[in-house]
Amino acid sequence: MSKIHFYKYQATGNDFVMIDNRAGNVSLSTDQIAKICDRKFGIGADGVILIEMHASEHFKMTYINPDGTQSLCGNGCRSAVDFASLLGLVNGHASFSAYDGIHQATRLPDGLIRLAMNDVSEIHRTKDGGYFLNTGSPHYVRFVERVKEYPVLTEGRTIRYSDEFKPTGANANFVEVVDQDTLAVRTYERGVENETLSCGTGVTAVALAASTRGYKSPVKIQVLGGELSVEFKAGQGGTFHDIFLIGPARKVFDGSYDVV
Repeated sequence: MSKIHFYKYQATGNDFVMIDNRAGNVSLSTDQIAKICDRKFGIGADGVILIEMHASEHFKMTYINPDGTQSLCGNGCRSAVDFASLLGLVNGHASFSAYDGIHQATRLPDGLIRLAMNDVSEIHRTKDGGYFLNTGSPHYVRFVERVKEYPVLTEGRTIRYSDEFKPTGANANFVEVVDQDTLAVRTYERGVENETLSCGTGVTAVALAASTRGYKSPVKIQVLGGELSVEFKAGQGGTFHDIFLIGPARKVFDGSYDVV
């Protein structure tokens, strides 16, 4: 058994266990990750984030889902930038390595963090009329009515494991139109295998999909854990660039945990 110091973060309700691993002495098994994320017997989180050294950038961010898989996490990236600021690694602007490459982020005067996402090359229409695109993680988007009442868990699980998205599966986002520049979103996340209060790569995918229905940048996104906004520029043939995910990230508490 070993003891680690951790920091608990949340970004619009998407919560993470942050670990300073710049010394490189923290190595966690899939079982240990699952125990840390367990909300009854562990710390409780949607994922674990390790902040590590990088040869050319301010830091490397490694995000791990509760099931041990890795992906890009937009809310996790913003939390990592805030945590790196706490550690003294960055001041105002950050350049860091994540699952899908190098990202830039800036802390805005109001305290929100503006995260640059990588370009998106295409949006596919699915068999059922939805949208599928990759914003660092694969996302399915469906526009629905009365999203608060929608069976996100059952429908999300069905989509996540559907033959259409095998072998890696897809996250599932369900979207309700609020007004001409605002959408309400609920997301089922693969790896967590449950609905989360917010998904950064998911709301980014939603905003880009909504642009095909006439939405213009920026798009405001209401999630169960708060509000985010997405900026973007549309190119030719369904491509997108200069994509930014903007929202808060907050430290909740820190403490020590016995890894067994």
